[in-house]
Amino acid sequence: MAPIGERLERATGRVLTPADAFMNRLYGWRYNPLYHSGALVVVLLAAVLLTGVYLLLFYRIGSPYASVARLTDQVWAGRWMRTLHRYASDAAVVAVVVHAFRLFAERRSWGPRALAWVTGLVLLFVLFVCGWTGYVMVWDVQGIVLAQEGARWLDALPLFSEPIARAFVGDRDVPGAFFFLNLFLHVALPIGMGVLLWVHVSRAARPALLPPRWLSWGVIGLLFALSLVWPASMAPAADLFRLPERAPFDVFYSFWLPLTLRLPAGAVWGVGLAAAAVLSLIPWWVGPRGESRPQPSVSDERLCDACEQCYLDCPYEAIAMVERQDSREGIVARVNPDLCVSCGICAGSCAPMGIGPPGRTGRDQLAHVREFIGQRDLSGRDIVIVACSHGAAGVTAGPSFDGAHIYGVDCTGSIHTSVVEFLVRSGVGGVLIMACPPRDCWYREGPKWLEERLYHDREAELKPRVDRRRVRLRFAGAGDRWVVHEELDAYRRDLAAMESGEREARIDIDKRCDRASEESVAQ
Repeated sequence: MAPIGERLERATGRVLTPADAFMNRLYGWRYNPLYHSGALVVVLLAAVLLTGVYLLLFYRIGSPYASVARLTDQVWAGRWMRTLHRYASDAAVVAVVVHAFRLFAERRSWGPRALAWVTGLVLLFVLFVCGWTGYVMVWDVQGIVLAQEGARWLDALPLFSEPIARAFVGDRDVPGAFFFLNLFLHVALPIGMGVLLWVHVSRAARPALLPPRWLSWGVIGLLFALSLVWPASMAPAADLFRLPERAPFDVFYSFWLPLTLRLPAGAVWGVGLAAAAVLSLIPWWVGPRGESRPQPSVSDERLCDACEQCYLDCPYEAIAMVERQDSREGIVARVNPDLCVSCGICAGSCAPMGIGPPGRTGRDQLAHVREFIGQRDLSGRDIVIVACSHGAAGVTAGPSFDGAHIYGVDCTGSIHTSVVEFLVRSGVGGVLIMACPPRDCWYREGPKWLEERLYHDREAELKPRVDRRRVRLRFAGAGDRWVVHEELDAYRRDLAAMESGEREARIDIDKRCDRASEESVAQ
């Protein structure tokens, strides 16, 4: 039986893969919002912050409901500002959930990435608290239910000398300190979220904190248009002497209220802590164990020439340049196994082929490709598809695809360019590399560095002697089978046209030679 992590990956992939394919057809992989869900959270929170500054100018602690009502009555600014503030907050929750589900489905939370998972859960909790305090600040029927429910939960803890819930029994006005505390938390917690976000991405080199510009403006523009067409309304004001017959609970920040209102406070704490524990342990629960766990990269310091390229390309800063400890002077690349996720990108960046996971260094890759070619009768009419096992529509599951030979790799960013050169010089018609979309690479930067090595002379670059027309790099997600079909058909047509052009050039040269010979004889 397959490990639980692999079974969960297959089950969740049945949801994620078709969704990615659908979005890729609509927007293309560059602007697929599912690929940029984490970065979209940053954009949405920036919109929440900017609109919140405006709303804060008009909010009054002494008359919370009336001040929000006056904002809502401002047709030209206050109404859509308040609505955009709310809609962007709701969209941020959706983006966080999509981002977390993606990492869970693709099992990208184990090992060094566990810190990002755990801090992401903390960020989600802080986001919920921000939303909770924001709805209480309005002090409508939903706000009073949230305040009373929060007080009931806190009273179950041995923290306060007298129950907080007494502030809401109606024998006296709710103290202004309560609204001040809500306002303070609502303003201060986003600052704490900035610190947590720094920790969240601290294990990643060059974190992508912003999505493409057009996607950012598109999402904000959509929310702005929705704010104008469907502005947020005002619920009835809070009344301590009357139980609200019906409260409009927000589906994103108050979805648990129908359940928790019926449970004792102790049971709510028990369920909440159990859920938090289960979610926090996911990296250790679904991650590979024992022999199935990929081995970290190892550096052969005898071959290292201190070019620092592996150190620069590592997506998780798992490689450091340190002083040599042998008889030679200078520095050498050394891998920290506690930070390495075994992506193999360092193997593709090392010109002398001296670093990489065991069995996947550049030298190992050359041995594998020699074996691959030796087992097949390849000719100039054949195309070899070098495909990522995590994407490329799953074509690596078989030895061939639509007549093309399949050479599967764990990440296209780990391919040493000598492998590509070896395939081209072995006599095949062309090499089509199908990589994951750059913002959906399991190891973050594989396609990015491969493109730089193939076409922009980044170390270890594809040598000038290799005919670039016989090498093509394209991107396809796990569900984009149609993309692989289209790219393969287009490549075949281009190669056929290239061959036809070369034949015509040879014929033209022969005619000129014959004409020159005839003229010399005539003379």
